[in-house]
Amino acid sequence: MPGSRREAERVAARSSAATKLAASDGKAGRANARLTARDGIPSELTVERLREIYRIMVRIRQFEEAAEAAFRAAKMRGALHFYSGEEATATGVCMALQPNDYITSTHRGHGHCIAKGGKLNKMMAELYGRVTGYCGGKGGSMHIADVETGNLGANGIVGAGIPIATGAGLGSKLRGDGRVTVCFFGDGAGPTGAFHEGVNFAATMALPVVYVCENNQYGMATRATFANAGPGIWARGAAYGIPGEVVDGNDVFAVYRAAKKAVARARAGDGPSILESKTYRQRGHTIHDQKGYRSKKEIDEWLKLDPIVRFRTQVEAARALGAPDFETIDREVAAELQAALEFAEASPFPSLDAIERDVYAE
Repeated sequence: MPGSRREAERVAARSSAATKLAASDGKAGRANARLTARDGIPSELTVERLREIYRIMVRIRQFEEAAEAAFRAAKMRGALHFYSGEEATATGVCMALQPNDYITSTHRGHGHCIAKGGKLNKMMAELYGRVTGYCGGKGGSMHIADVETGNLGANGIVGAGIPIATGAGLGSKLRGDGRVTVCFFGDGAGPTGAFHEGVNFAATMALPVVYVCENNQYGMATRATFANAGPGIWARGAAYGIPGEVVDGNDVFAVYRAAKKAVARARAGDGPSILESKTYRQRGHTIHDQKGYRSKKEIDEWLKLDPIVRFRTQVEAARALGAPDFETIDREVAAELQAALEFAEASPFPSLDAIERDVYAE
């Protein structure tokens, strides 16, 4: 599709321009397969794992850019909630999980799905409303689920994933399957009753759940500090007798370390934890958001903390990967997105006789 190819080329160009902010001359030597802790990079993360981390974050960023281009070209309908700027949180957390672990997602869930192993073509087809999408084209952006990878689904209701994650944790404990569930939720879910009910029950029953608050500073247009009392959502752990930790959500290694500790605790049968990841959504609440409630200065300051650029800078300084490695991944991901766009646009819409299907169990 010529239109799709142009969109993919624009996405690749933007990604390449962004990542070159931290590019070196590419002549730095390569580190051994394992890096030392003094580099600020967890020693168990091999060079191949570092490539995987970068690839996941770039997939998320480029997917969001491609989806926005398609939406503005009137190829999609509805609303899109972009994850741009928050890539380190989903990536760092999911790198600490096993393939058969579970996650619950949110309305801003594209990044979660990709980080947990979701297929870009099925995701894009779902956004296009086509039958080849994850939910047959009937769920759209806010309701993508992929049970095969352990993604129990995104949710258009703020905080609704919290009791679902708690239930998944209860199921794992009863079955004794050793799985951990990560519950992603935003700061906007902090004031909900679902938060208290879900976390309180999980703490009471010592369930294997990690509650990850993605504090991107705003619930729609309301500042997180206005809507949530106390020093932070992480601090509420003390009230339930469980650990709470706050972390720099734009530092993928900091997120990974904190998530790894919380996941290990849950898997050992010691119960849930709360992890608050302080990050920033670079786009508005939805694609329609004019962002009038925040200043250009604020946005610019957070853009300086872009998680992808920070990752590149740190990894290059550690002499683990260089600009050629990043540019190769950028091109490969752009090709993936091109294929995903073509797959989506070539797929049919659901037929009318499918309108009542999937409403009731058959």
